[in-house]
Amino acid sequence: MDKKLASKASVSSRSTSQKALRLNLDEKKYGTIVEIGAGQEVARQFFLAGAAAGTIAKTMSAYDMKFSDAIYGVQENRRYVSKARVQAMMEQEFDLVIDRVADIRSKSSRFFAYAATVAAKSFNRNNECHAWCGVRVQMYPGAQPSNIIVHVRMLDDNAEAQQQALGVIGVNLIYAAYHYFEDPKKIIDSLTDGMKPNRVEIDAIDFEGPYFEDSDNRAQNIHLIRSWKARAVMFKPDGTVTVPAEMLYKKNVMTIRGSFRPVTKLNVDMIEQGQQSFANLPGVNPENTIAIAEISLNDIHGNDAKVPEKDIVQRIQLLNSLGYNVMISDYTRYFSLRAYFRQFTKLQIGIVVGMVNLKQIFNEDFYRGVEGGILEGFGKLFPDNTRLFVYPEMDEDGNLSEFTDVKVPEHLRFLYRHLLENGFLHGIECSDSELFNIYSREILKQISGGQEGWQENLPEGVAEEIIRNKFFGYRG
Repeated sequence: MDKKLASKASVSSRSTSQKALRLNLDEKKYGTIVEIGAGQEVARQFFLAGAAAGTIAKTMSAYDMKFSDAIYGVQENRRYVSKARVQAMMEQEFDLVIDRVADIRSKSSRFFAYAATVAAKSFNRNNECHAWCGVRVQMYPGAQPSNIIVHVRMLDDNAEAQQQALGVIGVNLIYAAYHYFEDPKKIIDSLTDGMKPNRVEIDAIDFEGPYFEDSDNRAQNIHLIRSWKARAVMFKPDGTVTVPAEMLYKKNVMTIRGSFRPVTKLNVDMIEQGQQSFANLPGVNPENTIAIAEISLNDIHGNDAKVPEKDIVQRIQLLNSLGYNVMISDYTRYFSLRAYFRQFTKLQIGIVVGMVNLKQIFNEDFYRGVEGGILEGFGKLFPDNTRLFVYPEMDEDGNLSEFTDVKVPEHLRFLYRHLLENGFLHGIECSDSELFNIYSREILKQISGGQEGWQENLPEGVAEEIIRNKFFGYRG
């Protein structure tokens, strides 16, 4: 597993036990801890630290489904390890704390309820190991509560280690909610304090409530990548973050990488033409297929391009306005992107690329640092049900150049023929040659320079969105 997958080693001055003890000794913080599916690891951390009676009103595990349903109700999708379930747990337990002890505790008390619902490593099956964890907390006495909810993938190979990791995350989450609530990024950075890298992946986080009204959840989820908590985050067309495993499970996946700054008619034509060709593959139909626009935070050398999160959020919003799912990642090479998707689906994967991307794939310099070079790269990109769909380009003489016209080095020509003859490369059409005259960099200059005419090169509704929100330095 890549070293970037999880967080850096802890740089916090406080260990898990120190955090738990500090909370225990603060008589103004009081609440409930309920955990289903992986033991009482968060509660255990508080008890081991000592003086837990000062913090914990109740701990509970409702492992039996009927008991759990009786306490927290039945969620619409009937899933027990879900965001809806952890929300129900937090809300009910918080209300109980307020109802039962608010009148007898100090008026300066700030109450909380921590909840987790977990699918840990099963004894007899190879299951997806993940958890939804959340804390509902008062930031000051008598305040309306705010929520922080995270989705965690556990990467340890045994249940005991997974439980221990969740115990650390739970303490860190409760502590951060109280001490770092003014800085959501600091909350994210601290979630894996006290843990070695590569034990967990946190691929979704949600902040809501009075103290987070000015916090953009899209920007905070992008920070999960830059904080090395995840390699990718995903957004549904309504702009809400979603868990990759839920979006991709048992789906055919078609993706297109781009800067989308801004999304143009050319981008949309590439997506639509790619979808048409992808639909011709066996087993692909609208019901079991998902299309994703992907934006990498990295440059071609694999380094963070340092693009401000505000800029990325603007691109997400424009793509969402067209009904597209969006994925933000720190992947540079296409075979890494394919490997990410393969964690969640065994069905068809289609990657839409331009001619410039295809030429890059055959550039051996692109594989520096890969032990097996270009052969290893191709072996990882095309092992099963993965294909590239190549959009044409217009050359300097005004002639259309297609995927069969690519000039590759002499010693790679048989590799190129192998891909062609075995159907790993598919050509897709351009619906209108005038689209080749659209250049995002020129449009950006026109937008920020207050010029006219750029609107006609964008899909319907996108220009209006840019003008209304003053994206990309727009000046009316």
